[in-house]
Amino acid sequence: MTTLQTAPEKAETVVRREALYFAFRNPKLLGGLAVVLILLAVGIFGPILDSGDPFAYSFTDAIQSPSGKHWFGTTTFGQDVFTQFVAGLRTTFEVGALGGGLTAIIGMVIGFVAGYRGGMIDEILNMLTNIVLVLPALAVLLIVNAYLGVRSVGMQALFIGLTSWPWVARAVRAQTFSLRTRDFVDLARLSAVPTRKIILREIAPNMSSYLFMTFILCFGGSILIASSLDFIGLGPTQGVSLGLMLQNAHQWSALTLGMWWWFIPPGAGITLIVGALYVANVGLDEVFNPKLRET
Repeated sequence: MTTLQTAPEKAETVVRREALYFAFRNPKLLGGLAVVLILLAVGIFGPILDSGDPFAYSFTDAIQSPSGKHWFGTTTFGQDVFTQFVAGLRTTFEVGALGGGLTAIIGMVIGFVAGYRGGMIDEILNMLTNIVLVLPALAVLLIVNAYLGVRSVGMQALFIGLTSWPWVARAVRAQTFSLRTRDFVDLARLSAVPTRKIILREIAPNMSSYLFMTFILCFGGSILIASSLDFIGLGPTQGVSLGLMLQNAHQWSALTLGMWWWFIPPGAGITLIVGALYVANVGLDEVFNPKLRET
């Protein structure tokens, strides 16, 4: 027995099919996602190819260029660069997901509430956003670092999330302002639907594409911030990431010694991940915005 779809449901189905049609034909979206998925697969399944310890020292194999034994060469201490690269990819994706996700959640919650409620609540949340926006994040991190003996990926992601959400809140707030006066929102309000359900069921679904693209930007931004903190020595004290690989290569004069295989892989990895996310985001914008679609 088949069920009949209402006119709004039919329109929504048509929009979804149209978006999928253009998504599978957008080279920017497909290319960007392919690069990200390939690097993610290397990070996840890389240990199957090389299950070595990224911190294992081997002075007999020190400073070796790429070869069949060491695909990406070795460091000045004989550590395998490919093993570190694989482990660094996992950590980089982890901090991107955690930090970007926390940034998106905090910014979206504050943006939705401020944009929908308005009035005094909007003014208070807007003031909080402005305070965090002008907060010297690096100075705060230096102070926190002085009191933390051990820094972890989770702490780094938490710091990124707590300091990077203002731009998300402002963007979501502006979109919510334009949607809260629509007829379907007024109808839900007159039907005594709670504010939380109005935001989750009426406003957020109409911004789903925008929110998804915002998360992608938060993901890439979190990776860049984490890599920058790692490079200046404020990253995790344990583990390995692409940013920490660059920091170690710089600290032990890899460029001066001509050890290009030590700093190029992590630098290329960060560039590929962030660049691919940006390209995929541009592709998504073309998919969801009919004016930008290529016929």
